[in-house]
This record gives sequence, structure tokens and C-alpha cells, in this order.
Amino acid sequence: MMGYSNELRSQILIEALPYIQKYNGKIVVIKYGGHAMTDDTLKRSVMGDIVLLSLVGMKVVLVHGGGPEITEMLMRLGKKSEFIDGLRVTDKETAEIVQMVLCGKVNKDLVKYIDGIGGKAVGLSGIDNRLLEAKMLDEQLGYVGDITCVNPQPITDLLDRGYIPVISTVACDGEGNVYNVNADIAAARIAEVLQAESFISMTDTRGILREKEDDNTLISEIRVDQADELIQTGVISGGMIPKVESCLASVRRGVNRVFVIDGRVEHALLIEMLTDSGVGTMFTN
Repeated sequence: MMGYSNELRSQILIEALPYIQKYNGKIVVIKYGGHAMTDDTLKRSVMGDIVLLSLVGMKVVLVHGGGPEITEMLMRLGKKSEFIDGLRVTDKETAEIVQMVLCGKVNKDLVKYIDGIGGKAVGLSGIDNRLLEAKMLDEQLGYVGDITCVNPQPITDLLDRGYIPVISTVACDGEGNVYNVNADIAAARIAEVLQAESFISMTDTRGILREKEDDNTLISEIRVDQADELIQTGVISGGMIPKVESCLASVRRGVNRVFVIDGRVEHALLIEMLTDSGVGTMFTN
């Protein structure tokens, strides 16, 4: 808060107090991905926000993707990325690469960031203790997983011991096949099973925009009964479809507060959770 007057600093803290009280001891699931994962300054900012939320009493669960890192590794190996409705077409070799990148590098880098600034984090993948079980979603997509079961025990055990679970979204089935699972879909299912107080998806836009190139057309609230029309008219399209569908599913299944926010905005998490001013799109019944 350098550069702010003492009066303004106190006002900021007072405004945050009721939100801290409201969320104290409650589970908050945050899906982290997009540009905020590839920019080191933003990454430090987001991890700092997560540690702060944890230190003021929230039970934070961090679920991450890693699309840009996966695409970069595939390019290095001479494999082209193909997407259908925002989901990556994944053959068996690509599934192995996804596991290597998400579980072996991205996940451990995030744990390292959190631990380095005073937080307590433990990295998990959906394969660990069968946290995420899945089946093939669509043969056209290959080894893209449709989650069939979420085992919350590894997550709740860590939360009860004061750790921040950091979860990479790969899953497996009973035959040992590994599946690439969309991070928004996985985070939403985890939020539902945990009956989280809030689910926040960080993305690369301000939220849901009526005009894709115009930030001034932000839709601040979307009701469940409005979403189909927005998809049919193309307002929601491409990679935003699985994000929105996962948010709507969370609302229907009892998650109290569901948001899509701009992960490129520094401290967007704190603004969304601890102030009166929302920064993205909220989904409601």
C-alpha cells in the first residue's frame, strides 16, 4: 500500500473485514490458467494473493491447467495442437506429454512459488489416490477425460492440516489409461464435491463479453437460463464454452458464488473476494 494515505489504507482494510469473516474456514476453489501462468510477475502476484487468502483463514484449493506450456512442449516435439470446442485433441502420446508437463513441471513450480513466499503447499495430480477418475469423453478427442468420480479425501486431509492443495488436472481409469482433463471442468467438479463457498475461474478476458473485442461490453451477471442463448448466438464460443458450462454446473449443484475473472489483472483475486467491486462475470440461478 505504498503511496496511499493512512486513511485510505484503513478504509481498504475495513472494507475487506466482512469478507474475511464471511469466508473464514470456508473452502474456495480457484482455477488458474492462461496468460497469468506464463508471466512471471503475474504468477508471483497470483501466488501472493493465494497465500494471503490462506493466511486470513480461507481453505484455498488451487486447480491449474497449463495449456501454453503443453502447446510449447508439443511444438518442440514436432506435434501440432488441434482443438475442438476449446478442448485439446489428445492421442496417447500427447496424454503422456500432458502428464509430464502438468504433473512434473507446472505443478511443482507453483508449489515452489507458494512455499517461497511463506505459504504451505502440497502438489497433487488427479492420478494421486485416484483423486480424479475419468472415461473417454469423445473418440474424436482421444484421451480427453470425462470425470466419473472425484475422491475428495486427499484434498480435505491437506486442508485440515493447513496446506494449500495444488492440483494438476490429469485423471486415470480402472485400466490405467491417463486422460487430459480440462482444468475448468475439473475445478468445477472439485468445487461441487467439496461444496465450496466459492469457485473462481481465472481466464484471459475480463469475463464474458457481449462483443469479444470490447472490454466495455462485460456481462457482469449471467443466469443459468440465459446461458444457452448466449452460446447459440456465439457470444460464448470456443474455449469459453467449457469454462461457462463448468461454472453453470457448479451453480446448479450448490456452489454459492461462481465467477470468471481476468487473470491478467494484478490482484484480481483479492479485488473479487475482499472488496465490494467485482471484476468479472458472476453466474447465478
